[in-house]
Amino acid sequence: MSHAVPPRRSPDKPWRSEGAPLPPPPGKKMPGGWGGLILAALAVYLIANVLLSFFGRGGEPAISYTEFTKQVAAGNVSKIYAKGDSVQGQLRKKSPLGDGNGEYTEFRTQRPAFADDNLWDELSKHNVTVTAEPVIVQRSFLANLLLSLAPMALLILLWVLAARRLGAPAGGGVSGRSAPPEPVDVEPGKRTAFDDVAGIDEVKGELSGIVDFLKNPQVYRRMGARMPGGVLLAGPPGTGKTLLARAVAGEAGVPFFSASASEFIEMIVGVGASRVRQLFAEARKVAPAIVFIDEIDTIGRAQGTGAGLGGHDEREQTLNQILTEMDGFSGSEGVVVLAATNRADILDPALTRPGRFDRIVQVSPPDRAGREAILEIHTRRMPRAKDVDLGRIAGATPGMTGADLANMVNEAALIAVRHKQPEVTQADLWAALEKVQLGAERPLVMPAEERRRTAYHESGHALLGMLQPGADPVHKVTIAPRGRALGVTLSDADRYAYTEEYLRGRIVGALGGMAAEHVVFDVITTGSESDLEQVTQLARGMVGRWGMSERVGRLTAIPSDVQQPYGLAAAPATLDVVDHEMRRIVDECYESACRQLREHRGKLDALAQALLEAETLDEDEAYRAAAIPPPGKET
Repeated sequence: MSHAVPPRRSPDKPWRSEGAPLPPPPGKKMPGGWGGLILAALAVYLIANVLLSFFGRGGEPAISYTEFTKQVAAGNVSKIYAKGDSVQGQLRKKSPLGDGNGEYTEFRTQRPAFADDNLWDELSKHNVTVTAEPVIVQRSFLANLLLSLAPMALLILLWVLAARRLGAPAGGGVSGRSAPPEPVDVEPGKRTAFDDVAGIDEVKGELSGIVDFLKNPQVYRRMGARMPGGVLLAGPPGTGKTLLARAVAGEAGVPFFSASASEFIEMIVGVGASRVRQLFAEARKVAPAIVFIDEIDTIGRAQGTGAGLGGHDEREQTLNQILTEMDGFSGSEGVVVLAATNRADILDPALTRPGRFDRIVQVSPPDRAGREAILEIHTRRMPRAKDVDLGRIAGATPGMTGADLANMVNEAALIAVRHKQPEVTQADLWAALEKVQLGAERPLVMPAEERRRTAYHESGHALLGMLQPGADPVHKVTIAPRGRALGVTLSDADRYAYTEEYLRGRIVGALGGMAAEHVVFDVITTGSESDLEQVTQLARGMVGRWGMSERVGRLTAIPSDVQQPYGLAAAPATLDVVDHEMRRIVDECYESACRQLREHRGKLDALAQALLEAETLDEDEAYRAAAIPPPGKET
């Protein structure tokens, strides 16, 4: 059963980890560091002190002692406070300052030590109150300190809030360095194991040696054996490459670090290489461990083919760092590198040489038995009706991968829920298969004549599939519109090597719909578009790639790589011969299709009539309507 890949805790961490020991909780770090915070706080403290001292003196101007005696003589002083020669006081009425810069009520002055005036008598004469407490109360040192520290405290609070909000690790960003990954907690009993992988037993056999090495490395060291530096899992999408890598780690009980190669790439050159160094450093700390790099062809293409200037773009730097890290491994480190790709043919030879990814494991779509085992895994927690036959479903799904089967099973469960059924039935699985392969059924009302023509079109496909020697057996025929198609004929077979006779039979069957319309109605409609695309692909492969034409010979005139320009694969004269031979093969197959349908016109009419009445025929009903014994039941 497929398990979801562990999520990342932060987008700044380009990998995920599973099964690694939990690190101690890191201390909170400020962006920019504590040094920057201390310098900023000191600057705020000094500025606050200057401002407080400036504003604190603004309401008590210093006046001359001469001005003070004049105000006393004029009877304008209401009270004073003296401490030594320092005098503070308050006027009864405002008086202008001597420099003309405003007025004042409260003041302070200094009595000269040589003054020989009769100050006390003057004060008593004019009823000036001499107080025991200062007229102007100054703030204490503690109050000044607290007021000056308040802006600094506010700065620190804003700093911490910003750090938590952004979640930026110290030193992150431009340099590409990020904090170590936080392991994803997975209970030991819930980690992916080989029991969760089915349909690719031969691949599990190849990887079991890695599991044994991780469990018993001392045995291999004693024999002087060295495990492969890396294992490359190559195969079509959805075949279970990532699941296999996780199963190896789960089976061995070692930490598992996984990342997509594209997650290392950033706009700034050097970030990818830095992240690669961090990933391998973390894996070495908890060795034995497994490092898994998915879609390695993103950065592992042959060097010199990228768009970077001078061959030093970010992709090549990241690839070179991976090669360097793999060269740095020794057999005692216990770190195994697994990688997955859909295009092993375009990888840099430096990656696949011995000492790096020196073992390439092909992961192919499962066969019939493998598909049945995969279906068993995906349905083991699903309530199934007694009529569910996973063997028949597996037989009807040739070429489907584990991901396709998982999607189909999920669609069947959704259909059962939508119909409010307590269990998933065989009909739900068939409906899910048709929806996955062909699309949802369309509520399209066709005119009677078009419906009849569609019935003959599909009957032509089905009948030729029944009559053509070596053709795939027909599984289902329907004229219910699905997706872009007005009707569908499903066949099933697992084949691994194709003969010329079989491929010709496929072309004849694909042309059966067009041939039936031609034989019965003497028309050609647009309903054969997808059939002709399939015919063209098969004929081109027969002539240009598989050596099934005497005129072209035993050579490859058309590339298998879809990225290589078609016209550059061979000389123009050779390509003209390829086109001529393709037309010859298709014309011969079309004539054969028309001839067989004319010879079995009665069977064609009976099958079309049954389709018009029932709209959908399964395998037994289709063969019964055409009066042809099903494969394996000929008498």
